[in-house]
Amino acid sequence: MSTPHSKPAAQPVTPTLLRDWPLPGGGSGKDDRGSVLVIGGARKTPGAALLAGTAVLRAGAGRLTLAVAGSTAVQVAVALPEAGVVGLAETDDGAVEGSGVSVLAEELEKAAAVLAGPGLDDMDEAESLLRELLKLNSGPANKPAVVLDAYALGCLPGLVDELGPWSGRLILTPNTTEAGILLGREVGDLHRDVAEIAGRYGAVVSCQGVIAAPDAGQGGNKDGSPGDAPGTGDVQLWEITTGYGGLGTSGSGDILAGAIAGLRARGTSNAQATCWGTHLHAAAGDRLASRFGSLGYLARELADELPALMMELGT
Repeated sequence: MSTPHSKPAAQPVTPTLLRDWPLPGGGSGKDDRGSVLVIGGARKTPGAALLAGTAVLRAGAGRLTLAVAGSTAVQVAVALPEAGVVGLAETDDGAVEGSGVSVLAEELEKAAAVLAGPGLDDMDEAESLLRELLKLNSGPANKPAVVLDAYALGCLPGLVDELGPWSGRLILTPNTTEAGILLGREVGDLHRDVAEIAGRYGAVVSCQGVIAAPDAGQGGNKDGSPGDAPGTGDVQLWEITTGYGGLGTSGSGDILAGAIAGLRARGTSNAQATCWGTHLHAAAGDRLASRFGSLGYLARELADELPALMMELGT
């Protein structure tokens, strides 16, 4: 048990833990593995949405829709022909207009998970986009998990009192800079600070290999995990035990967020998807480092490693 002045303990995420916490099977077809909607991809950064979408499919999700700036939609559709693509309204500078996501109401009803953020590049429009998603996603219809990354995290402190519609289904994937924005100060003790973010925003959080879930309802025990993860207060903590080099490369975070969204769509809990996705992302980095060296491999190559890593873990 942690005390107010002690470092919160975290349960190691090992292959043994993951084998005892297996992913759902593949079902009889793609409709059984869930749909993911990725929202991002401004005119200057459509590749971020492509990377995230590739990771969604490599993680085993059944269907993928990419919603990106309209001027890039055709090129994105050609680059990733396995995805459906929706073109969104954009500003003169090519940023995705937040109010434009109202056209996604039908896609939201079909999605098991929504990932917002990869490739967004305007903070004001990102905040407008999240407000529009909150309105669209507050009705009695389907309630997909919501994964937020990049610019979608930067505007979240201004919305902290409006996140009720996403209670129990929010996942955040900040890097340490974004974690500092969410906290309103620099990150110090990573375990304690990730737990604080999880509690403040009511979200499962993955940051630099530390995962926090705000309560047992989003944790492992209801999903057959080996037991309670340690934590601080009502927050459970896990820590990745692999991934030692090269992950700090452009697009790596998009792969992580996409892998988590894809796993969540398959029917996992928020915590299971986040622990599995964070482990797979790190293990993929290790595998590439053994072939290319710890620096110089590409983020898109991380996604290609995911299916074999899942197979080795028996899922």
